[in-house]
Amino acid sequence: MRPSRQLALMGLLVFSLIPSQLCQMHALTQVNKKKTEEKMTESRKQTGLQAGPRKMCIGVNETNFWHLEPLINTMLNAKYTEGFQDANVLMTFRLVGIKSQSLEQQLSQQIKEDINSREMELTSGQLALDILALGACENQDREFIRGARLVSKLGAKFQAEIQNMEAHGGSPLTNYYQLSLALLALCLFNGRYSITSVTYYFTPENKNYYFEDQFSVDTGAMAVLALTCVQRNTQKKMDANTKGKIRGYIASLANKIQAEGKQGLFGNIFSTGEAMQALFVSSDYYKNERNCRETLRAVFDNISQGVIYLPIAAAQILPALMGKTYLDVINPSCGHNPVKFSVSTEKPDTVPPTTAPLNILVKYSVRINKTSHTEVTVRKGSVFLDVMKAAQEKNKTLFRFTVEETSWGPFVTSVQGIRASSKDRTYWKLLSNGQPLTQGAGSHVVQNGDNLEVRWSKY
Repeated sequence: MRPSRQLALMGLLVFSLIPSQLCQMHALTQVNKKKTEEKMTESRKQTGLQAGPRKMCIGVNETNFWHLEPLINTMLNAKYTEGFQDANVLMTFRLVGIKSQSLEQQLSQQIKEDINSREMELTSGQLALDILALGACENQDREFIRGARLVSKLGAKFQAEIQNMEAHGGSPLTNYYQLSLALLALCLFNGRYSITSVTYYFTPENKNYYFEDQFSVDTGAMAVLALTCVQRNTQKKMDANTKGKIRGYIASLANKIQAEGKQGLFGNIFSTGEAMQALFVSSDYYKNERNCRETLRAVFDNISQGVIYLPIAAAQILPALMGKTYLDVINPSCGHNPVKFSVSTEKPDTVPPTTAPLNILVKYSVRINKTSHTEVTVRKGSVFLDVMKAAQEKNKTLFRFTVEETSWGPFVTSVQGIRASSKDRTYWKLLSNGQPLTQGAGSHVVQNGDNLEVRWSKY
């Protein structure tokens, strides 16, 4: 998960799409197939991108489209203040064809204001995502991208990442997810980047693909998408050896993603959407219908259980379920066959609890060079962050901490005054009963008797 600005969203928008509309869309797609292919051919000539094989595991049809309603509602009902979240949601809306003119304008304006006010502060990944969102599917925001020279500015940030790696043992200013996101945006929007740097730094053995000894699925997936774009870009002159290297990188990273597959998910539910996109463009994995069904079943189960309740998480899983990848943002057919929804001002019913909440007892520790322990009592249903707050109230010296509010929820930035640092590749690892959390401190619900730990770690 990636930490990293807010806009009031008025009204509750309820998504609806009837089966007949889906059938009509399919029929329309077939009728216009030749015309679309002609447009795509012309677009590839202009952008320098060649088509690659599309191995889709399209998750929705007229019988199961209802699975996506919670994702759509999560995005439509949210209040937006985080730039990373705004851009993810806007790109997804445009990519899959969700049409909400007022919300789209609000998100677009928020992103532009954020760029204008803090352009120098934006990381390479943040600016890249802004460009992808504003430029997704031919629209008037592309004039803003050109006028503000965002692509060339992204190229400078990308080069700064490379220079930092050259000077500091291969460590970027941010991380490889953001570096890959920057490369993807530069490739899609004809920015400048060095093929030599790409072949040197994006080798699958690079340490930056790993968190400690664990392969980062979403980082690998974003790299696959970026490298696939580079491989298809005919405007970049590459010799046969370089093409072979990049092709080998893509295959190796795809294999690493598949190796992290378990019960249909890749890494966890939050990295599975981008993993699906990577496998669409890089392997034959989803040619096997059983693999497709297993992934869809696991994703739909998580949606039904309310696991994907953050807008950014919904935005990252939805494109793959609609058979889209981030490479599609420049396709002429991008955003065609818009999804329709209706407006509702009704709020969901709330049922008051029939009994008072119960208290639970958990163990909590902070591990740096030595370990500090305590036990705290919190209410049933509390999250990891509540435990941290309770421990801090007991002993501020040992258990004080700070968090930063991000699109993914609260992100722990320091404990005992020691701050995490991407430059030093350090972070605060959260564990429950010895296992790293798959959700953040503000989301993971603790249970009675849990052993919870915050551990100073390097990746």
